[in-house]
Amino acid sequence: MDQTLTMLKELTEAKGVPGNEREAREVMRKYLEPYADEITYDNLGSIIGVLKGKENGPRVMVCGHLDEIGFMVTKITDKGFIKFQPLGGWWNQVMLSQQVVVVNGKGECFHGVIGSKPPHILSADDRKKPVEIKDMFIDIGVKDKEEVEKLGIKPGDMIVPYCEFRTLANEKYMLAKAWDNRIGCAIAIEVLKQLKGQAIDATVYGVGTVQEEVGLRGAKTSGYKLNPDICIATDVGIAGDTPGVGDAATGELGKGPQIVLYDSSMVGHRGLREFVLQVADELNIPYQFEAIAGGGLDSGAIHTTHQGVPSIGICIPSRYIHSNASVIHRDDFENAVKLIVEVIKRLNTEVVNKITYEW
Repeated sequence: MDQTLTMLKELTEAKGVPGNEREAREVMRKYLEPYADEITYDNLGSIIGVLKGKENGPRVMVCGHLDEIGFMVTKITDKGFIKFQPLGGWWNQVMLSQQVVVVNGKGECFHGVIGSKPPHILSADDRKKPVEIKDMFIDIGVKDKEEVEKLGIKPGDMIVPYCEFRTLANEKYMLAKAWDNRIGCAIAIEVLKQLKGQAIDATVYGVGTVQEEVGLRGAKTSGYKLNPDICIATDVGIAGDTPGVGDAATGELGKGPQIVLYDSSMVGHRGLREFVLQVADELNIPYQFEAIAGGGLDSGAIHTTHQGVPSIGICIPSRYIHSNASVIHRDDFENAVKLIVEVIKRLNTEVVNKITYEW
């Protein structure tokens, strides 16, 4: 496994739901440290790696969010089953019989499964009805509530999906949990890595934000702290290249990163978008367009910070997002990094002013 795959494995296998991102943050810090001139944080826990450019150069924020969708323990039944609250947007039909990991306050992990009824005892009508999340439970293999409590598990503890990182039949296809959005964190790391030692005007902030899945909260605080001149938010997009998706999504794995035209939280900045597309066309970097009717990126919070920040979303097309496991293509990751690096290399005060005021 090469260094990039090792980093992606460590990032995706780290456990970190909204409000409990420490493990993922520590992995990101490990990989940021060789390339950042400084590492700092906001008060919610977002991590910021700083690569300094010229003293009066523009400030460019490249962010991905640390948190993954997961759950929180809310109740332990007398029989030792765990009731839970979703953190982030789950579709109940992808949840039953999936493996999860419950993490107690000491960081100890306990494997479990979201319980399901066998079809043999269901009526024909019941088989057609999706089970509501409020009726689901997690079985960690104990006999009663007292045994769960002896394990140190209590309400408020986090629960994460269980899925090991692996490459698939074509090794460029990569399966993991938490691509949403550890791939954005990996992009931020790689951008700093490739710009380290280069003569650039911009000071670049590689940011791993917290609590994106519950309302772009770390983006608000880190964006306010940094007050950037330009924001590039990275995330996963929706791939439409699987059966049944049709025209609901148009992205394809391996065809390039997705340039986000709009989402529910932001209309992409036209001037910045045209500049990014110009760079991509100049260097023959493949790209696709994305329009997300539901959901939003961190840029949705950052672009309204202070007097406003020209912002754009760049996504990696992904299959099966917001489930236990999803699939992305390595070429899309590498081309996203290449595009963002080349954009930043061309940014100076004059260019940023033109992007901001002359579009």
